[in-house]
Amino acid sequence: MSKERIHRKLAAIISADVKGYSRLMGDDEAATVATLKRYREVLIDIIRRYRGRVVDSPGDNLLAEFPSVVDAVECAVEIQEDLHARNLELQEMRRMEFRIGINLGDVIQDEERIYGDGVNIAARMEGLADGGGICISGAVFDSIENKLTLGYEYLGEKVVKNISKPVRAYKVLLEHDAHRTEGGGLVDPPDRPSIAVLPFTNMSGDPDQEYFSDGITEDLITDLSKISGLFVIARNSVFTYKGKAVRVEEVGRELNVRYVLEGSVRKANNRVRITAQLVDAHTSGHIWAERYDRELKDIFALQDEVTHEIVSVLAVKLTDEERKRLVNKGTANLEAYDYALRGLEYVYRFTKQANTVARNMFQKAIDLDPQYAIAYSQLGNTHMMEWSFGWSQDPATLERAFDLAQQAITLDELEPMAHGLLSNVYLWKKEYDRAIEEVKKALEIDPNNADRLLILAGVLNWVGKPEEAIDLINRAMQLNPIYPVWYLWELGHAYYLTGQLDKAIATLKELIENNPNFHPAYAYLTASTVELGKVEEARSEWAEIEKLSAHISIGDWEQRLPYKDPKMLKRLFHALKKAGIE
Repeated sequence: MSKERIHRKLAAIISADVKGYSRLMGDDEAATVATLKRYREVLIDIIRRYRGRVVDSPGDNLLAEFPSVVDAVECAVEIQEDLHARNLELQEMRRMEFRIGINLGDVIQDEERIYGDGVNIAARMEGLADGGGICISGAVFDSIENKLTLGYEYLGEKVVKNISKPVRAYKVLLEHDAHRTEGGGLVDPPDRPSIAVLPFTNMSGDPDQEYFSDGITEDLITDLSKISGLFVIARNSVFTYKGKAVRVEEVGRELNVRYVLEGSVRKANNRVRITAQLVDAHTSGHIWAERYDRELKDIFALQDEVTHEIVSVLAVKLTDEERKRLVNKGTANLEAYDYALRGLEYVYRFTKQANTVARNMFQKAIDLDPQYAIAYSQLGNTHMMEWSFGWSQDPATLERAFDLAQQAITLDELEPMAHGLLSNVYLWKKEYDRAIEEVKKALEIDPNNADRLLILAGVLNWVGKPEEAIDLINRAMQLNPIYPVWYLWELGHAYYLTGQLDKAIATLKELIENNPNFHPAYAYLTASTVELGKVEEARSEWAEIEKLSAHISIGDWEQRLPYKDPKMLKRLFHALKKAGIE
């Protein structure tokens, strides 16, 4: 007998749930149930009008399928606009916001139920959506991009639970979203030209010269990011394209920028050749291109020329302070500059061993030029990394970072890295006002720096202002859309502090999947699970964690964690104690 074939089909899937449902139920069960019943009727009615079918609707969740992906997205938009209007009639604390995720994929049909990755990815998109918002997968975006006049914000490639490959995710911009674009397409930062500097190609024929071409790229990003009239994508995001053949229009779409700068570097003996071209990512047209062939000693002047050409072509007006910042390169000693570039290459490996090598490189740069402020900041940063990553418990490590930051500022008060470093040190010293003051100084000098926005967000989390932190993290993620995992830590921490426990759990799990060695995430994931009332699940998860990372210790956290309000520390340890963690 032939085996009965599984019934498969392609379907557009909507997955929806209520943001903060546990809190709403805890505040007023009867009112929450009444609102949920009324809103669910709205959802079902709209879904049917768009030829969809409700597959399941347990509790505050709803799953629906559509034969047309366009219908699914238009349906979700109407649902969110309708519920937004209804919520305006309710007190803010009683408003019920649904998060909606949409995917287009293959599903298995079993009577009235559907299963498979197509459904799972829709659920993961829902977890990434804001309350009252819509998040769609890359498969959905590719199908509707030119069919619907909506705005979209690229959220990056997301590693999601039980899905083998990262999934592209996009936020749909709605009518009540302040950043919606009128003509459709990706949102463009308001009133500022947006630009990404792709890693310059090393044309020297020597792989050992990669650090030099990378350093030139980073210097250009640093110079451009100091200009308030530009929106400049961070290093971490652009360097994900290093060594890849990419199309400029794809880069523009994925990083949400209008312009892309690309080029190459050839260094040989005492000469350097740099080619650079600025491309409009919307049209693929060349805006400006130039080739420079100079002596190596002219490298700083050459970088200035490239920066000023871009500023001129994009008609960006510089302030007097910005002109001063662009002139200062920190050193005229090429050998010191070379050691600093080599040091950066090791810093970005984020290992204890590489950090030690980087430290030696920065010290050599200082030995060659004792007035090189940036090298002092970078050397101090290696000590800060050693402390914050837990590679050293010696308070002298923190003091060394503090001394080097102050030395850098004495040499150059406009050195932004030094102010950011000093902010981190003050945070660990629990001098909160000074921590905020220093990082704000850094951002005044370098307004496009996503990492320093994260430093400020981190300080605000510890001082008890996580709502403000979330806004800053979102801004940083715009500047650095392919962000490093520590961005997820700050976001997960903020969600935990604001009681958005479902989002905290999803974010911290994503962090752990990307970096299993980020140990604080495990404790906050466990605490969030406990506070949702899932104590046994939390205990079970922690038992698995201990198998994988038996060396995790939270014994010294009570002294180290820099919460301004002791109640926040008590809240964390109370939840951990419930899970049996001492």
